[in-house]
Amino acid sequence: MSLDELYAWAEANRLRLHHWFFSTDLTFYIKGGRVSKTSGMVGTLLGICPLLNMDNLGRLIPRAKIRSKKKVIEEIVRRMEEHADGGHEYSGKCYISQSACMEDARAVADLVEARFPRLNGKVEINWIGTTIGSHTGPGTVALFFWGDERVD
Repeated sequence: MSLDELYAWAEANRLRLHHWFFSTDLTFYIKGGRVSKTSGMVGTLLGICPLLNMDNLGRLIPRAKIRSKKKVIEEIVRRMEEHADGGHEYSGKCYISQSACMEDARAVADLVEARFPRLNGKVEINWIGTTIGSHTGPGTVALFFWGDERVD
């Protein structure tokens, strides 16, 4: 592809890349001021794991507050079922990034691989980089896949 063709492809497909993530530790959200101390303490006591994604303008949007790690893992995969190209017939690549929570990332990957038998290879698990990791802290899992065009 030429540079112009690549630019056109990226522009045409940028809203088809889905990125959902959750955090099991609210400490860095409190420290960064994204969650108040009171909300963070209550959320921690109740085992709240926020499920978030980015909107079309690149803003971080909390989509759900889910109580328990097991339920948020189930919900992030349900979002993939809802939005992935072809639903359960999705045959594209799938990536996970994680920050010091390989067990949680592996649990998401195992569920994705079980529900999407036509995946293009195994789910690839990587580390979250230092820039994003400094905002989310440990305990964050992000799921990336191709899907329908995001509308908000």
